[in-house]
Amino acid sequence: MKSRTGIIIGAIVILIIAAGSAAVLLPKSSNTTNTSNPQQQTTQDVNQSNQVGITIKTDGNSATVNATSVPANVQLPAKMLSEMKNKAYNDIQSSASTVSSVKADMQNIAKKYNFTVNVTIVSQFGTDQLPYTATVDGTSMLPTLKDGQGVVVLKTNNFKVGDIVIARHPSFGIIVKRVSKITNGNVYLTSDNKQVTTSNTETTLPDGVVEIGPTVTKTNFNGWVPRKNVIGVVKI
Repeated sequence: MKSRTGIIIGAIVILIIAAGSAAVLLPKSSNTTNTSNPQQQTTQDVNQSNQVGITIKTDGNSATVNATSVPANVQLPAKMLSEMKNKAYNDIQSSASTVSSVKADMQNIAKKYNFTVNVTIVSQFGTDQLPYTATVDGTSMLPTLKDGQGVVVLKTNNFKVGDIVIARHPSFGIIVKRVSKITNGNVYLTSDNKQVTTSNTETTLPDGVVEIGPTVTKTNFNGWVPRKNVIGVVKI
């Protein structure tokens, strides 16, 4: 069973590595004057003044972007904040986004305006916890989830047997299923609805005769997917 259509799945994980630098202190000679570099000091002051805090508040449906820490006498460009707001909203609506990718998008926008930002995401699940909303399509999770029911998902790779999750399937797209097994980097997903439906195809010929086609038996999907294909855990 699929959630809402038209969702492109993907996951982007960005690792930010901070490299430290070591300084060696050499003894001063008697004829050496220790002076600071005014240009270097100015550059440090400018860089420090351009560091701001950004908080994204979201419930999985909407997103607000607020500057929470701005140095004195610094005016943030309205266009930068507008770009951040639009991008944050699009990221929240995408099943492919992650906490890391959302933060990276904000940092990339800020960089265009010569700012660096420290981004915090706040949701109903806590700090730096990313929600996602979806709509159930089909009856394979009855009676737990109904066709057309809205759900809120916490995007995470921390799940266990018994959890209901949404995942990417190569043939069916986004599916919502229950985790039944986890082994060797794969997850076995099953439907709550165990009913099997049988139907016949009928075709009415030009002379009015109804031709009965082959019997079609339909069972709900149960099968393996890679663990990395799990997007998150259904919470509501």
